[in-house]
Amino acid sequence: MAKALVLAEKPSVARDLARVLGCKRGGNGCLIGDKYIVTWALGHLVTLADPEAYDDKYQQWRMEDLPMLPKRMKLVTIPQTGKQFRAVSSLLNSSEVSSVIIATDAGREGELVARWILQKAGCRKPLQRLWISSQTDKAIREGFANLKPGAQYENLYRSAQSRAEADWLVGLNVTRALTCKHGAQLSAGRVQTPTLAMIVRREEEIQQFRPKEYFTVKASFGSFQALYKDAKQQARMFDPADAQRVAEAVRGKRATVTEIKKNYKFQAPPAAYDLTELQRDANKKYGYSAKQTLSLMQALYETHKLLTYPRTDSRYITKDVAATLGERLRAIAVGPYKERAAALLRQRPLQTKYIVKDAAVTDHHAIIPTEQYVDLNKLTNDERHIYDLVVRRFLAVLSAPFEYDEVQMTLAVGPHRFYTKGKTVRVPGWKALYDASLEEDDAEEDLGAQTLPALTQGTTLPVEAVRIVAGKTAPPARYTEATLLTAMEHPTGEVGNAAERSALQSAGGLGTPATRADIIEKLFDAFYIERRGKEIHPTSKGKQLVRIVPEDLRAAALTARWEQQLALIAAGKADSGKFIEEMRRYAASLVQDVRAGTVEYQHDNVTRTPCPQCGKYLLEVNGKKGRMLICRDRECGYRKSLSVITNARCPNCHKKLELRGEGEKRAFYCACGYREKLSDFEKRRQTAGGGKRDVANYLQQQQKQKPVSNPLADQLAKWMEENQ
Repeated sequence: MAKALVLAEKPSVARDLARVLGCKRGGNGCLIGDKYIVTWALGHLVTLADPEAYDDKYQQWRMEDLPMLPKRMKLVTIPQTGKQFRAVSSLLNSSEVSSVIIATDAGREGELVARWILQKAGCRKPLQRLWISSQTDKAIREGFANLKPGAQYENLYRSAQSRAEADWLVGLNVTRALTCKHGAQLSAGRVQTPTLAMIVRREEEIQQFRPKEYFTVKASFGSFQALYKDAKQQARMFDPADAQRVAEAVRGKRATVTEIKKNYKFQAPPAAYDLTELQRDANKKYGYSAKQTLSLMQALYETHKLLTYPRTDSRYITKDVAATLGERLRAIAVGPYKERAAALLRQRPLQTKYIVKDAAVTDHHAIIPTEQYVDLNKLTNDERHIYDLVVRRFLAVLSAPFEYDEVQMTLAVGPHRFYTKGKTVRVPGWKALYDASLEEDDAEEDLGAQTLPALTQGTTLPVEAVRIVAGKTAPPARYTEATLLTAMEHPTGEVGNAAERSALQSAGGLGTPATRADIIEKLFDAFYIERRGKEIHPTSKGKQLVRIVPEDLRAAALTARWEQQLALIAAGKADSGKFIEEMRRYAASLVQDVRAGTVEYQHDNVTRTPCPQCGKYLLEVNGKKGRMLICRDRECGYRKSLSVITNARCPNCHKKLELRGEGEKRAFYCACGYREKLSDFEKRRQTAGGGKRDVANYLQQQQKQKPVSNPLADQLAKWMEENQ
């Protein structure tokens, strides 16, 4: 009997599909049932060929060989996953398989994963598409009952392929041109370079900023305070004598209430999460990187099946999904969410006007809980944090608005006017789900948090105290991952042209919710930026790169033009062939711009330590996990760790300890000044019972990184073996 081959993107997803479809018998890279065979990719099994596949001369990086413009792009299997590709290819071409069901992630990149495998395997069998937003058994069954024709997603595939080929043409050509021109490991891309340019510009603004001292005058009236403002409603005074004059004029006097305004206000619940908003809040509250949040979301989506598809840019759901809200509320009615979920379930009808908006949903709806019952004890601490953010936002968006009365009061002391305000809560609504301490500070020195006494116009009050508060104007804040994600999503301030601003907003900003985390990580990996606490600082290498790349490539408007064209291709309204031809011409012009450039690149982090492999002097850089020595020669690629940030904690300040040195000189260091030899650390932590666990956690993290020469990790591994 002929069977349908189901192609999933990952083994974990394939196992879930196979269980629901009754595929219990194992095969070579697959699971077999009566009607279906389920197989899987390992992410991408097929990719665009490297330049060397087109001509042997590209094995050497030479400026005279650029630009590289293959007439037709080739696909190759990825060597590391070649075994699974051969298994999938064999199944695709098996006489036992009559049709194929694409079950990779429901999005542009997921479509590309499957189509490239099919193309490389030479499969032309009938296609259907599984398009689901959650991995619950119910969603899978409903998805297979409503499979879509594969042809319906042909334009989506063309859009994905166009994006990949354009990035190859522009990224590889400019990267080789920069590296050859300047003799340094440099790279550029249409999203990473304008993102880096934003960080560098912000750093320049901070360096050029000159703070100005200012003064404000606050008067105390017993149970509340008020702020002086001049006739232009300005509270800040830049001459201390002006502030002193106001303070002296009102000290010990009586104030008259000249105006009282009481306004009823309400604050609607925030929209449900899309990926970028979730990454922002996770960074603010827990310090998670964008990539870490995405990884945790993937586990909650694929493994636990508790949340819907993570890589979404929508913050709303459709009417048909709204019909399932009751089931979802019952599923999360446990632990800290039980009381609020039960209260919402008793509401009839359920408040949905802040979450349902069909027109605002694209490929996927907002991130919300699934109908799967949750056992909170099965989640790790980090998974629980992300789950808590999503569930509280889900409950909030279904809750009543926050209602309050805002009271604004003006008091006069002679000709001087003081202003204050207070807030009286009527209905806590959705805000009852959140700790008030997590909210942002009030714009006017927390005056809005006061409870004002019941006063009437004309009442007089003594000025009990007056104080002058000095402050300084602050420079723009450095980016954190949270604020950088916001800037990438809304980079309209980076372009001056109104049409380009509109195009950039329509395109969804720089990158997509699915790619922004990887873009930020690439900037760290290339040593263009570094973390100092939560703040992101550009390195000298990053600053110099922005100066030497072609101006057009560092402009945010470029990616807007690309994404507009890719969206039109996906909608069948633009020709992918014309787009690629335009990209070929554009890549050639960028190479010429680099060739003609006059700005020199200078290594300012060169050590006097020669590379043991090629002899060139090594560069010292701050990596994500500590300080490293790296070779400037791209073809050499030598790396050596100088110090590593471990999971061991300082006994004084509890910050992570840095391990430096070799042999008997190995020691832990902390920014607070604490220092401890590794041998003493071993004794102390073994006695406490936590040493091996801390070190094991560190080693586990190291194994996830790409291999580098790391004697410190090797020494720790040896110590672990000896202490088993």
